[in-house]
Amino acid sequence: MDAPHPTDSADTPDSTESTVRKRLLEAIDLAVSNASGDGGPFGALVVTADGRRFPGVNRVTADNDPTAHAEVMAIRTASRELGTFDLSGSTLYTSCEPCPLCLSAALWARLDAVYFAADRYDAAAGGFDDAEFHEFFTKPADERSLPVRSVDLEERTAPFEAWAANTARTEY
Repeated sequence: MDAPHPTDSADTPDSTESTVRKRLLEAIDLAVSNASGDGGPFGALVVTADGRRFPGVNRVTADNDPTAHAEVMAIRTASRELGTFDLSGSTLYTSCEPCPLCLSAALWARLDAVYFAADRYDAAAGGFDDAEFHEFFTKPADERSLPVRSVDLEERTAPFEAWAANTARTEY
C-alpha cells in the first residue's frame, strides 16, 4: 500500500453528494486493489478538513491482526502522520458499513462523520457476516457469545488513581 498522500488544500472534504460519492469510489478502489492481492475486500479513507487523505485497507489475514480493519488502519495512519489522536474535523469514507470495532475507533478518534457504500447485508452476502458483533451489545450479558464478567477487586481503581496523580499526562 502506498504511503498516505496529502492533497492540495483546494480539495477539501464536504458533505455534498458528489464529494461523498467520489470519496466512496476511492475507498472502493482501495478495497478492490487490496482484495486482488493478499488483503481483505475493505478500503477506507480519512479525509481531514484541509483535504489531506489517509488510506487504509484490510490487513487482518495478511498481517495476522484481527484489529487490522480498513477503517482502523486509515485512522491509525492519519493519527500517526498528523501526530494526534484527535481527528476532529475529519471524515471517514469506507467501502462497507463499519463493524462495531471500526465504529468504536471512529468515535474514539472523534471523527465528524462516517460515510459507507456497501452495508452489513452486502458484506454478509460476500462472506463477511458480522451480525453477531452488531447484536452482541443488544443481548443480555448472560446470552452473549463471549463471557465478559466484572470481578470486584479492591485495587480495581488503582490505575485511575495513578492517572489522576500524573500531572504530566496527556488528556483525552
